[in-house]
Amino acid sequence: MRVLIMAGVLVCTVSSGLPAAVSQSAPPGCAQSERHSEFGFWVGEWNVYDREGRFAGRNDVSLRSGDCLIVEEWESAGGGDGTSMNFVDPESGDWRQIWVSANTHIDYSGGLNARGEMILRGEISYFGGDTETTADFRGKWTPLETGRVVQHFQQYDPGSDSWQDWFAGTYVPRGDDPNGTEPDADATGPVIETLTGFD
Repeated sequence: MRVLIMAGVLVCTVSSGLPAAVSQSAPPGCAQSERHSEFGFWVGEWNVYDREGRFAGRNDVSLRSGDCLIVEEWESAGGGDGTSMNFVDPESGDWRQIWVSANTHIDYSGGLNARGEMILRGEISYFGGDTETTADFRGKWTPLETGRVVQHFQQYDPGSDSWQDWFAGTYVPRGDDPNGTEPDADATGPVIETLTGFD
């Protein structure tokens, strides 16, 4: 009988992924947390256009794990892809994004500025074979009154001691895109005339 009881406890522990005592006292998800909702403006199904208005690809950004995790699934117009996980780091209290694509890894963190823009700073790594290079990197997400989002990335160039634009684009809700939910490869959309700084 004792063996059967212990086996039952083991099954309960393994199936929940946590010790029984911990799983019973675990708090609910992050849906009611103001801090965890700060990046909610980026959640959605998007068509993305680059700075000149050319169709760049599609991005599905969704909430997971009790709204404690934002997962980005990117597919470029050229067929490339990438995925990021976005969450509030429990140690620092900052938002953190970890991005991985075929040969690129980005790890940066930060939070909202006074204008309500999400700004993350950290490092980008390029790898392949036995080589790897890294550089300082930063990103900014600006919510617009139209429901769109402007995304802006910059990489630091030590040779010129300056920040260089890496990508800038406009996120258009897929259901509101004049080009439809599945734009043609040569579709054009909003153009970004000016970009604000990273203050």
